[in-house]
Amino acid sequence: MKLWLKIYLFSILVFVVIFNAASIMVIERSHNKMLVQAIDVALSQNMSIHSSVDAIIPILRIYDSIDYEKTVLTRIANEFVDKNSDQEMYLDIKDDSDRTVFNNSDFPMPAERSELGNLTNNRIHYILRDMGSKTILFTANITDINHKRYVFTYMKDVTSVYQERMDQYKFFAQVDLAACLVFMMIMLIVSKGLTRSIDRLNRTAKVIAQGDFSERVPLKSRDEIGVLSASFNEMAGVVEDKIVELERINEEKQRFINNFTHELKTPLTSIIGYANFLRTTKYNEELFVDGLSVIYSEGKRLESLSFKLMDLILLKKGNFQLEQRNLREIIAEMKPALDIMVKDKGIEVVLDCQDAYLPLESDLIKVLVFNLVDNALKASSTGQTVTLRNFWREDGYVLAVIDQGIGIAIEHQDKIFEPFYMADKSRSGSGAGLGLAICLDVADIHNAAIRISSHKPHETIVEVIFASTDMESGLRR
Repeated sequence: MKLWLKIYLFSILVFVVIFNAASIMVIERSHNKMLVQAIDVALSQNMSIHSSVDAIIPILRIYDSIDYEKTVLTRIANEFVDKNSDQEMYLDIKDDSDRTVFNNSDFPMPAERSELGNLTNNRIHYILRDMGSKTILFTANITDINHKRYVFTYMKDVTSVYQERMDQYKFFAQVDLAACLVFMMIMLIVSKGLTRSIDRLNRTAKVIAQGDFSERVPLKSRDEIGVLSASFNEMAGVVEDKIVELERINEEKQRFINNFTHELKTPLTSIIGYANFLRTTKYNEELFVDGLSVIYSEGKRLESLSFKLMDLILLKKGNFQLEQRNLREIIAEMKPALDIMVKDKGIEVVLDCQDAYLPLESDLIKVLVFNLVDNALKASSTGQTVTLRNFWREDGYVLAVIDQGIGIAIEHQDKIFEPFYMADKSRSGSGAGLGLAICLDVADIHNAAIRISSHKPHETIVEVIFASTDMESGLRR
């Protein structure tokens, strides 16, 4: 069952119960009040008759005649009836032998008179009875005259009191029906309005579930539903960002797998091909030397690829401790190895470094510098230089690697840090394209950023920016 329908039905149920209960209480209270008033009037009339009889008892005692007593009582009764003829009242007088002295009722007296039990002087009993289509209030008391007991029954027609209650119930039924119809129409509009925001929220959720993560709930209120909608939009935004990030990571992983497979395929094809060639060819020293050289070269290439992959794995999982080290000394330790790298290429490595004590992991910094220099060498030609320079700048401490090579096109600069990505496809055989990816992970471990400035065919500047509050003081030590 839908929420708006639950609200609609529950509100109608509550309204009907409360409205009917309140109305019934009001009607019954009014009826009881009117009935009490009628009973009080009847008791008062009974007491009036009793007082009239008490007034003539001394005279009746003088005459002490039964006939005279009945004549006097009949006269008093007729006078009382004539006086109250417009009030639908009846009077019955019986003697102690249960013979009727006076009765003006137009209905037979009931055989069972429970109100006559245990009657005493100055005490009135009353009871309500349904006599045909009428409701009669019976009030009874006794009077002793000359040692004889007379029972006076004053009867009052209270049918109008009950008829009034029935009329009120009929009127209430009409009002109740009209009120319920009006309330149902109002609550239909209200319940639909209250749940409209939830319907919008539900529709938006379905759209998002179908893959459109950019969908948002329109905010039109500031109540709890509005707050929920705002929270839902915020959640949807976070989910969208996460999905975009996961898609990006998935694409990177797929490219990584594709490129890795491609990088493995080339050297393995060469190794298998030359090994099969040597296995099936008669011995020829020159051919065997050339074939073994190719196998050795491709094997070294696979070894380099495996080492770099291992570096990437370790960098992702490692928990490295940074210590205050002098960056210039770390780079100076690498100078012999860098000279060996450029020995056969006719390229010069120039160090322009200053003392700078920074939180570093020396082995990782060496991996960073080695890969940046190796990347610069691949883009450089004979006679050019590769410069390592460090300096302080407003945005942090900078380690720059500068080459005079072919440069990197703008469209490639945001992708060259992806594993196996190489801007110059013609040099794909010279490396696996993992160097800059390793550099980016090392920079992340040191809370540093890498920025590239390059325009073909000019020089390329790769800056590693160490941003920290204590960098300036470390530079001045």
